[in-house]
Amino acid sequence: MASSSTNPFLQPSLPLLGGPTNKVTKRVFVAATRMNDGKTTTCLGLYAALQSLYPRVGFIKPVGQRFVSVQGHQVDEDSYLLDTIYDVRVPIESMSPVTVDATFTRRYLKDPAQLLPVLKDKICRAFDRVSWEKDFTLIEGTGHAGVGSVFDLSNASVAKLLKAPVIIVCPGGIGRPIDEISLNKALFDKAGVEVIGAILNKVEHDKIDLVREYAGLGLQRLGVPLLGVLPIEKMLSAPNLTQIAEDIEGQWLNGRKGGAKQRVHRVIVGAMTAKGIVDYLTPGTLIITPGDRDDIILAAVSSARLSGGSTIAGLILTNDIKPHPKLTELLAQTDIPVIAAPGESYTVTSIINRMTVKTQPQDTDKIPIIKNLIMQNVDMKSLLANV
Repeated sequence: MASSSTNPFLQPSLPLLGGPTNKVTKRVFVAATRMNDGKTTTCLGLYAALQSLYPRVGFIKPVGQRFVSVQGHQVDEDSYLLDTIYDVRVPIESMSPVTVDATFTRRYLKDPAQLLPVLKDKICRAFDRVSWEKDFTLIEGTGHAGVGSVFDLSNASVAKLLKAPVIIVCPGGIGRPIDEISLNKALFDKAGVEVIGAILNKVEHDKIDLVREYAGLGLQRLGVPLLGVLPIEKMLSAPNLTQIAEDIEGQWLNGRKGGAKQRVHRVIVGAMTAKGIVDYLTPGTLIITPGDRDDIILAAVSSARLSGGSTIAGLILTNDIKPHPKLTELLAQTDIPVIAAPGESYTVTSIINRMTVKTQPQDTDKIPIIKNLIMQNVDMKSLLANV
């Protein structure tokens, strides 16, 4: 990494309120119509696609609202995720210059005139740093066009500051995506930012052609090219047992070593008899049952012994009831992941069904799927034609 003395984009003598010094590196800003629309997944795939076209690709998420501590810095979790997967080779703090903590907005509103120039300058310098000697920089926004307006750093404002054209990511369909993209485009238009295309996400496989045709026609009327339609990939929304254990505040009783990354594709409440549960003892199935349902636990143990391994994703024993000591011994002889949870079965099931499953650095099984999703379904030639 070049030092600031040799990098013309990092000279600290003058404020960069008019925007970054770097006018050369190609760039695009990825926004969404709402939170959890698939923006991060899209960015992960786009970064891989860009790497196949450009030798040096940078990344920045100028404003982050969910962060982790890395090397003494508060870093947006998406920046950390992408850096972990791709090794972007820029200082991690520059990939996440502004993080919004619990008191950020209140501090800003007390003195916006003084803080806004500082924040803008910080974002511009960070962009110059991540874009130094890069051919292309991918910029990830936060939520919809207006998010951040309360502290004058909305997605529209930041895209304008960084002089970046915008791609909007929106859940699939026909009417609703067009309505939502139209609303977001209005904010970008007002800021003088060009929207160069839209990507529709999470579309049922049998509706892809229909959505591509009619949503494409609707977006064309808005002057927004449809760059891609991404099909639903169930793996991407499937949580692993570690994520579930954290959300339900569960305690591991068995099989953590092998089961921590086990993906859950189906959740069953074990309210039936042991005979009735047999048909559900299948890979990817998580069974939720009170800890005193010895019959269901025994059925799972028997199935595991017959198959020579765990036949289910795991067992969650509710009401904070631990199994009988003899059953605990039998479970210990299997690889069945078992988690004890404090709530009742209905409460635990509701928590799991409401989970927002985000890709994490350890989700190595998801990354090839995400890469292929973008490479196979997004028209990169059309995207880059307007950058």
